[in-house]
Amino acid sequence: MAESADFLRSMSIATSGLRAQAGRMRVISENIANADSTAQTAGGDPYRRKVPTFSSTLDRSLDAQVVALGRIKPDTSSFRVKYEPGNPAADTSGNVKYPNVNSLVEMTDMREAQRSYEANLNIISATRRMIQRTLDILKA
Repeated sequence: MAESADFLRSMSIATSGLRAQAGRMRVISENIANADSTAQTAGGDPYRRKVPTFSSTLDRSLDAQVVALGRIKPDTSSFRVKYEPGNPAADTSGNVKYPNVNSLVEMTDMREAQRSYEANLNIISATRRMIQRTLDILKA
């Protein structure tokens, strides 16, 4: 049945989106958790923000494009620097480097990832409802 293949294709594409967005949310959570961390050694570099990427691949068994979490790349922007001479992570000038994480940006990205996750979940739910209706019609 061509319809069952279409249902399977829809569910598989949405499932790939769920996995990709879940991975994105894990990376964002790690960024938020480390937003105020400092280096382990005086004058060292703190946590560097990570940026998730996505890749699209052809699933030959479905003959459909699916999405996956791609490489996790470091954000090369500058660290925040604060003058805190009493901090154990301070360099010889009294400056402390803080991660290049902006919590507002991370929360915005998290909300976007959640919405994308929910959209994929809605596709799976709608597909399941269509499958159930089709089965109900076949039973009648």
